[in-house]
Amino acid sequence: MHHVVRHAGALLCLVSLSAAGAGAQQASASDACWIRGAPANLAKRPSKLDSASVTLGSNTVKVCYGSPQKRGRKIMGGLVPYGQPWRMGANEATTIHVPVRARIAGVAVQPGWYSLYAVPGEREWRIVVNSQAQRWGIPIDSTVQRADVGSGTVPMHETPSVVEALTEHFESTGSSSANLVVEWDRAAVRIPVVLEAASSN
Repeated sequence: MHHVVRHAGALLCLVSLSAAGAGAQQASASDACWIRGAPANLAKRPSKLDSASVTLGSNTVKVCYGSPQKRGRKIMGGLVPYGQPWRMGANEATTIHVPVRARIAGVAVQPGWYSLYAVPGEREWRIVVNSQAQRWGIPIDSTVQRADVGSGTVPMHETPSVVEALTEHFESTGSSSANLVVEWDRAAVRIPVVLEAASSN
């Protein structure tokens, strides 16, 4: 049994590890979207924090991302240059949590949180999986890239209509697999996420 759940960012913006005081209540690592700074500052951001999750069997995969608006701008090949690393969102790095061993864009990963960034092209995007999850989304420089786990390439498709706010959601493709769908303006990609058996001791 599997189902998809999409959440409003305002309900899932939990305290960052650095912002948690002695009396702060913290969610488990698999629940929290890490943020930099005080949660009260989230409302002042022009790009809201959002998240989405998919339950595959007894396991839930979650993504956290900042959702910028198009606002009349040319996005791909304009605001987001081709051939250069892009955080696939705004503010903090886009992050994904997998509760068991998995493959993200074909990259083998252990359970835990990872950040994702893309190198967009006109016909395909290279999706990079990075082990540094608790970081600001830019710059994506050599220091960040040293923590890259691997990358995979996915085709870029044109959406039927303009997507004003960058949106990320999951679509199930099987009992243990789903696509992370990223859409903005007229561009869309599907990033495969496949869960594997937990490691045996």
